[in-house]
Parts: sequence; C-alpha cells; structure tokens
Amino acid sequence: MGSITLNSVEKWFGAVQVIKGIDLDIRDGELIIFVGPSGCGKSTLLRMIAGLEETSRGQILLDGADVTHKVPSERELSMVFQSYALYPHLSVEDNMGFALKTAGASKAEIAEKVGHAADILKLDAYMDRRPKDLSGGQRQRVAIGRAIVRKPKGFLFDEPLSNLDASLRVDMRFEIARLHKTLATTMVYVTHDQVEAMTLADRIVVLKDGLIQQVGTPRELYERPDTVFVAQFIGSPKMNLMPCTTSDGQFVLDGGNGGALGSDGRSGAVQLGIRPEHIDIGAPGTGHCDGVVQVSEYLGADFFHYVDCGPLGLLTVRSSGAMDDIEGQTIGLTFENANLHFFGADGKAL
Repeated sequence: MGSITLNSVEKWFGAVQVIKGIDLDIRDGELIIFVGPSGCGKSTLLRMIAGLEETSRGQILLDGADVTHKVPSERELSMVFQSYALYPHLSVEDNMGFALKTAGASKAEIAEKVGHAADILKLDAYMDRRPKDLSGGQRQRVAIGRAIVRKPKGFLFDEPLSNLDASLRVDMRFEIARLHKTLATTMVYVTHDQVEAMTLADRIVVLKDGLIQQVGTPRELYERPDTVFVAQFIGSPKMNLMPCTTSDGQFVLDGGNGGALGSDGRSGAVQLGIRPEHIDIGAPGTGHCDGVVQVSEYLGADFFHYVDCGPLGLLTVRSSGAMDDIEGQTIGLTFENANLHFFGADGKAL
C-alpha cells in the first residue's frame, strides 16, 4: 500500500507562505506529477511529503497513518534527486546497497535485493563501475536502483531527468514508465517539463503560487482546462487566446470576419481559446478571421505557422508537413466549433 493524503497543508518560510493550503489524495499505485512554473511550490511540496521540509500547518498521511512530524527514515518513502547523489568512490553495486548495509542487512539480503533492482533496471553489466564511468542516464538508473532496494511504499522523484540531454530524457521516460508498470508502486514526480507530465502521469497536479489550479488526467487537462492558466500551461505550442464578446447570447470575435462561434446566456467580454491543431487553413475571407503568415517552422510531420491576425494577435496554427510555401501569404482561418474554449473575465472556463 502507498496512498498519500494531504490535508490543508501549508508551508511558511518566515513571513512568506509558499504552500497555501493543499488538499490532495494520491492513490495507491498511482504515478502523479506536480507541474507548474518556477517558484510555484512543487519541489517544496515534494520535500514536505518526504519529510525534508517541515510542515507548517496541516497533515500528511501515508496509508492513513499520520507522518506529518516523522523524520524521512520513518516514512517508508524513497527519494530520487536531480543530482543523482551517488558516492563517487563506491561501485554501482555498493551505491545501490549502501542504505541496506547501514541498516544492518545481511550480505545475502543485500545481494538479493541489489541483484533484483539491477535486473529490473538492466544494470547487471555495470555493477563494478564507479559513477564517473557511467553516462548520465546510467547514473540516474543507479539512483533509482538505490531507491528500489529499500522496497518503499512510494517513490518521490525531484526533476530526475533535467540534467540529461533530449535523447536520454526520452529513453529515461520510457524506463520510468516501464518501472512503474513493473513495480506497481506509488510515484510522486516533480518536473518543469510538461512533455514528461503528459507522457508519464496517471494524473497531473498543476500548481501556481502555492495553490492547486487543477488535478486530472493528461487528457482532461488538455481537452477540458478549468482556467486560462491551465489552458496555456498544458500543451505545446500553447493554446491560442483571442478577445471575444457575447452579444444577444452569441460569441463573436473582436476583429474577426463576423459570424457566431457558439451561444451562451451571458453577455460581456470573454476570451476564446483554441488549440493550434484545431484551426483549418483556407482562402482569405472564407473563415472566422484572416491573417498573414509571419513564420513557418518545419518539424517533419507538421508545420507550425505563426499568423498575424491584427487585433486578434499572433495565432499559432498546426498543419501537416505537406503544407509549405505559405510564409508571407494572407490566409483564412476557420476554428473547429467542437474544440472551442471560452473563459470569463476571472480566467475560469465558462
């Protein structure tokens, strides 16, 4: 078992409150990811769960037992750090078994648990090497192996892939996803990389200024964001936003080609949001608005076109890789009605 519950958790550093009352249930066996901009409190919250930061107010439960004031070694959780934190003078095998050795485990028990972790992480061929003889990805696997041998109730990952290059990050994402399926153990993971969050998480927790903005599956956050902040933070490129007005129950673009985009009982200024892949390109005057293609980025299967639509701003449009040679042209843009998002003046979804 490895369920984690946060009840009204707060963290103060002197007079500054960085965690502002977090309530969250992390399910047993779930891989949940904290994301948010720098300074939002995601790493602080993880360290509070680990016991590395004291909880100013509130309660942290592990399998229903209060661990709020317990030291890290009493929480049955293992943490994997961004910096690997390996002992440079020890071999891979000794690094992985170090915690067991200091806890007084027998040589036979250490050999069994280290061997099992090495097999899971495909480290068998590196057991006699020192950390300096390993790649960044191999070092991170050793750090994960050191956590596995303790057989914790949960794993806590603090931006574990941020020191790796792009190719290694892709490989390690696969390794962590495979590890989660193999161990079926609770994992709480902090990252600033929303691609990691979208590809790995069972659920994502979006944080801003020490508060939870939304919790949901990657698809829920992408397709049904609760706020403008979540809409623009989740998804790359981010969602397009445009000024829009409700008049006689109809949504009309401010500065578009006219025509209603949907209906609502409210009136006043709102914002229209749409993802780049939900905009179709056509001839000028045939869509909801026109714009001039400023820049086109070729990415193989796709193009990203950055289109100046005057009062509506610079919109990003995603199209197939077959659509080239439109840079500098005036085009018409049509928005897919089934994929429109509307947000009120308070930034919340209507």
